[in-house]
Amino acid sequence: MSPQPFTIAVPDAVLEDLHRRLDHVRWPDQAPGEPWSLGIPVTEVRAAVEHWRSRYDWRAREAAMNAWPHFLTRAAGEQVHFIHARSPEPDATPLVLTHGWPGSFVEFLDVIGPLTDPVAHGGDAADAFHVVVPSMPGYGFSGPTVQPGFDVNRVADAIAEVMAQLGYDRYIAQGGDWGAIVTRRLGEAYADRLIGIHVNMLFAFPSGDDPDAMAGVTEADGARLAAAGARIADGTGYMAIQSTRPQTLAYGLTDSPTGLAAWILEKFQAWSDLDEDSAAATFGLDRLLDNLMIYWVTDTVGSAARLYAESARAGTGAAQAWAGRVEVPTGHTVYPYELLQTPRAWGEKRYNLVYWAEQPRGGHFAAFERPEAFVTDIRSFARVLR
Repeated sequence: MSPQPFTIAVPDAVLEDLHRRLDHVRWPDQAPGEPWSLGIPVTEVRAAVEHWRSRYDWRAREAAMNAWPHFLTRAAGEQVHFIHARSPEPDATPLVLTHGWPGSFVEFLDVIGPLTDPVAHGGDAADAFHVVVPSMPGYGFSGPTVQPGFDVNRVADAIAEVMAQLGYDRYIAQGGDWGAIVTRRLGEAYADRLIGIHVNMLFAFPSGDDPDAMAGVTEADGARLAAAGARIADGTGYMAIQSTRPQTLAYGLTDSPTGLAAWILEKFQAWSDLDEDSAAATFGLDRLLDNLMIYWVTDTVGSAARLYAESARAGTGAAQAWAGRVEVPTGHTVYPYELLQTPRAWGEKRYNLVYWAEQPRGGHFAAFERPEAFVTDIRSFARVLR
């Protein structure tokens, strides 16, 4: 199947059903003690639901998303949705941006313009990219995955096939969260097609039999590891559930938009370098709801969670050992509030690191949270490759 144009057009009945559910929420009590100590507070979710029901305008948001060219295709045996925004610059470099969980293609909407048309955004024509933003199979408008065992390596196969369908023989790949593992796999398994890879989450754990695991790890690295470790210890229970019983979890999250909001919005609060101590102030509540809507209107929260279980069973999960090495030129940008703070010394053992940058602000959702810094970084990395 060759890529076919696609327009986001959510039926009115889906929106009416959503509104009915938001009108009849059964609220839990608020746990005593510090409001965030046991999860997202009721007041936070109430505010989001009230905005979602009374002020959020999906039709306007849908129209803005449709300003970019969307497509559907089949790749690696699954349906894949993607945005393909070509640059007006004929010599632009192809670039594929891959999201993670609990994100979507929405994470990249604010960077597509500057990346494809730098001149229109005060930049240099030499920094232009043809941008491809897939929805990972199982996520959003790609729809639920239909094959058992569809792990993160198969996601990489699908994205490589999409790029081949578009005629891009050589390209740069970028990603964070699952997108970083997809990007790592592209660099490992499709090295002949990759100009370079860039990640904002660097998966490179030392092996258990490495006698010099801490060689080259600085005091600053140690401090970052300790801070990240505390955040991981207190905030990754979701991973255990999604890696073992995603089907059981799916019933509640598919049936309740309020439950979905609580499950996902908590992560944007916990994993981000917040402005005004608020995810809403950092991202904008409408943008956060855009991301929620991608899961809700496509019924993919269950299949998205399933990627954790399928990858864990295949041995390709985020927390599992990886014995490979990426020889493709690799760039990594450190955002100070990212969950994973990998020392450069560890990264250099597993990747051909040619670019390393450290941003003063930012967390897990780099392009979504700090779009200007993200664009600057991708341009800088591409210049190193040139």
